[in-house]
Amino acid sequence: MAATAQKPFIWGTGRRKTAGARVRIREGTGKFEVNGLEMKEYFPLEIQQRDVLAPLNATDMASRVDVAVNVRGSGKPSQSGAVLLGVARALKEFRPDLDSALRDGGFLTRDARMVERKKFGHKKARKSFQFSKR
Repeated sequence: MAATAQKPFIWGTGRRKTAGARVRIREGTGKFEVNGLEMKEYFPLEIQQRDVLAPLNATDMASRVDVAVNVRGSGKPSQSGAVLLGVARALKEFRPDLDSALRDGGFLTRDARMVERKKFGHKKARKSFQFSKR
């Protein structure tokens, strides 16, 4: 049985808050799948679609590569941020000459903001219980 010659995938990983995305990129026609669904089905809001496609549009690679993403954890906005970072990292592996364009757009920087933990003796992370002198 003859095996079909598939072009190899390039992997990229992105995280945002508690969301994690594993991104696979290979040469293709511009197909974009997220968890087995079309990207526009999985991310219905236009702002999330723009976030996810931003690194591809900034480097003019949107119609030249196929992207398959497996993302889980957190909510949709954080997942779109994780996918953005994963796509940018995979593009950098795919074409190292795109590094400066991706870095200038800020696509290779991980957003380090996380939820602050609740402290004991406080209602929330920073909010205290009401103080009474008497």
